[in-house]
Amino acid sequence: MKSNQEHAKTQRLDKLWEEAYTYAIEKTRNNITTFSDGYPGPASIKNVYPKIDNTEWTSSFYNGMLWLSYLHTKDEVFKKAAQQTLKDYQNRLRERINTNTHDLGFLYILSAKAEYLITGNEEAKETALLAADLLMERYHSKAGIIQAWGDLDDPNQRGRIIVDCLMNIPLLFWATETSGNQSYRKAALSHLEQSRKTLIREDDTTFHTYYFDTETGKPIRGITAQGYSDNSCWARGQAWGIYGLAIAYTYTQDWSCIVDAKRLANYFLSHLPTDRVCYWDLIFTEGEEERDSSGSAIAVCGLLLLSALLKEEDSDKERYQNSAQDILKTLCSTYTSQSDPASNGILLHAVYGKPNNAGIDECNIWGDYFFMEALGTLLKTAKHFW
Repeated sequence: MKSNQEHAKTQRLDKLWEEAYTYAIEKTRNNITTFSDGYPGPASIKNVYPKIDNTEWTSSFYNGMLWLSYLHTKDEVFKKAAQQTLKDYQNRLRERINTNTHDLGFLYILSAKAEYLITGNEEAKETALLAADLLMERYHSKAGIIQAWGDLDDPNQRGRIIVDCLMNIPLLFWATETSGNQSYRKAALSHLEQSRKTLIREDDTTFHTYYFDTETGKPIRGITAQGYSDNSCWARGQAWGIYGLAIAYTYTQDWSCIVDAKRLANYFLSHLPTDRVCYWDLIFTEGEEERDSSGSAIAVCGLLLLSALLKEEDSDKERYQNSAQDILKTLCSTYTSQSDPASNGILLHAVYGKPNNAGIDECNIWGDYFFMEALGTLLKTAKHFW
């Protein structure tokens, strides 16, 4: 039984989540007309997302926001806006428009798979399975990995994995559950194992990216692409790792995924500034460097799932739940676009890629999505698409 004080605290938080979610959903509603024939770009420009075609790895985060909005409100306008994009995603597969990427998972989990889970549309299911087939083409059997970027014969990209792929392989796990074809699961398990062996360092930090020799299968070296340095810990990558490993456990029931997720979570939480919103790289804990609200939103989702998976007697269960809520409270109170009425985004102060001078101190569309997913999870209206 909760005490009166605990009950009052829960009511206050629920009100905060509801107000923040209502704001995010209305922003999403207001964007439907703007993006009726396109998608928000990956990052805003002066806090305003440009409209682009379905060419980026990020398009489906907008789909995810529409589906989350529909689940919470039951307003058909969100459902209709999401459903009308399916032909576009089918065309992208057919024409192979920028599909040389492991991010086929992101693209089709939050679009076609989400539609199937919510509506039962068989055409959406088949589209997601076709995306899984295309993702399987990126699997290097000798190295046991799914190549992240570029043509499979590109010497600069061949045999390269990145930590983000832990969020893409759930498409393969699901494809096996849906089709019965075990090859998807086998590839996903192999990539998961190779990622855990190479991307997670002894000090519980993560490499952003790692290279393998695809002829011998030998691991070569780890570097960064978007972090401060090869040996620092890119914050968003660490967050991808927390959430991706927790999701992997839901498909594998391999407790070592939870052990590794906890390692990454503990490091992440111990390297946050006072307001609990991470800098763009965890090497920074104070100073003038930019925050990455999107990395924090991803971490919140990972911590919430991790907490849900832990047993009641595990002391980390409550700690992760409380930490997730502490981070989210700050995001709700000081990081939303309510301070910038001209913005069509939701979460300010994110960083796409600092070394590439991309999307710095802007809205990032995945940050908006995971912020909404976290709120929907706490309010118990979200569906777990992953």
